[in-house]
Amino acid sequence: NKGHAGAQNALGCCYRLGRGMPQDEDEAARLYHRAAEQGHPAGQLRYGQSFDRGMGVLPDDREAARLYGLAADQGLAEAQFNFAVFCEDGRGVPQDDAEAARLYCLA
Repeated sequence: NKGHAGAQNALGCCYRLGRGMPQDEDEAARLYHRAAEQGHPAGQLRYGQSFDRGMGVLPDDREAARLYGLAADQGLAEAQFNFAVFCEDGRGVPQDDAEAARLYCLA
């Protein structure tokens, strides 16, 4: 409630997995969104995964790619890998093998 992005992300994971509370993908996505808005790379990754998989939000490849890209730019390896897959497949972004290869190497 105090706006700490790391805590929001961690609590979102608890809701997504149902650890210590009932599983609630909608609440998890809401918390990931709050963390992502503050530029928290893991929050951006997890919120991107929400859009990628349709967990708590409607699936949206463009938004997933945007969020993966933001987290990837901050050096988060899992986001770099996920964004590379999107670049390779042309999901949510124009297909770009060179960018995918660059990101795979970073990840």
